[in-house]
Amino acid sequence: MTKVLEKTERRLGEKLFLKGERCLGPKCAVARRAYPPGVHGKNRRRRRESSEFGSLLREKQKMRFIYGLDDGDVKRYTEKAASARGIFGVALMRLLESRLDNVVFRLGFASSRRLARQLVNHGHVLVNSRMVTIPSYSVRKDEVIALKETTKKSSLFSELDSRLKKHIPPVWLAREEGRKGKVVGEVMPEGNEILLDITKIKEFYSR
Repeated sequence: MTKVLEKTERRLGEKLFLKGERCLGPKCAVARRAYPPGVHGKNRRRRRESSEFGSLLREKQKMRFIYGLDDGDVKRYTEKAASARGIFGVALMRLLESRLDNVVFRLGFASSRRLARQLVNHGHVLVNSRMVTIPSYSVRKDEVIALKETTKKSSLFSELDSRLKKHIPPVWLAREEGRKGKVVGEVMPEGNEILLDITKIKEFYSR
């Protein structure tokens, strides 16, 4: 899976932070091999200008891989954001950022959204003291997100406390004692690692 994620980032030519902290250091695939994957990748260091459709598709794919969505999810979120009041881009990012797997990642309980999604799927995450196994669950204000007690004792989280000391969650989230976090405000779309061109995503589904 690691190689698949690396190829995805190299093909799009950007750090998508699919492997969490690894993407911050020199081991990042995009930093080590700044050319597309494949036998002839090194001979294609200078990427060709994509067509208009290719540019729109690329932006949609970026969002899909960053948040771990399939095409159906992206289309559903896009349609929901288009029908919402206010600015399309803000509405879309709020829908994505309020996903439970993303909130677990934003709180620092997981080093990547992919790992956060696994934690949710495997029943390690509680919302208001109840287990939720749906990564796309939309977290609301005043809800409390926590790791199960049995999860806290797992060797997988032996370094979590030291990592949390360095992690600063966004302003709409507050971390509490005992590896808990709370949604304290309206989800804010600012502060994302990747700047998505939301306009292109909207245009892709408006064709």
